[in-house]
Amino acid sequence: MAITLTDKECRVIGVLLEKSITTPEQYPLTINALTNGCNQKSNRAPLMNLTEEEVKTILAALNTKRLIQVSTGFGSRVDKITQRFCNTEFGELKLTEQQTAIMTELLLRGPQTPGELRGRCQRMARFSDMADVESSLASLQAYQPDPLVEQLPREPGKREARYAHLFTEFNSVRSAVNISSTDSEQHIQAPEEDTQLNHLLNKVEQLSTQVCELTARLEILERKNH
Repeated sequence: MAITLTDKECRVIGVLLEKSITTPEQYPLTINALTNGCNQKSNRAPLMNLTEEEVKTILAALNTKRLIQVSTGFGSRVDKITQRFCNTEFGELKLTEQQTAIMTELLLRGPQTPGELRGRCQRMARFSDMADVESSLASLQAYQPDPLVEQLPREPGKREARYAHLFTEFNSVRSAVNISSTDSEQHIQAPEEDTQLNHLLNKVEQLSTQVCELTARLEILERKNH
């Protein structure tokens, strides 16, 4: 992978992508708006508490990598930031609307299942069904010259495998997954043999997906009302 990002750089790029789609009237973003977006309590994992000075340092690093552009608008002294991560004349990374939505969510929240992605991405792109999500994920896995996402090993007791982007060091992602799997194994004895427990876990995943979809619809309605 030609592009390697830190977790905080992923957050900044994710926010720029998200806001360019969901609130285009407020894009490009000021330093203040970008900082608020990074520290947002909803649709972020993990939660962060970055200062404007920290964001400026991150932007300097991203600017060196040519992944953002800082400009001052006509008649304004306030710097505005735009992303050059994908779908711009400056870079080679070209993504569809659905691929961009998935990549944005993975940058903002880390590894997620197809069901979670479908619910959370609806505010940025339309997915008609789960097959549509899985098709987009498959295309990101097969992206040339380098894959952009990878399917992680399914965790014990989970119905769906999670997917992660490949813009951070792979070993750190793998380590986090292994730790999570180990913890699950310590707390859940023989999950595959416990039918009732598996049923409950599947039900929780289904409810989580439904909540994500409802949240996305509410955000769309709120934007229309404003």
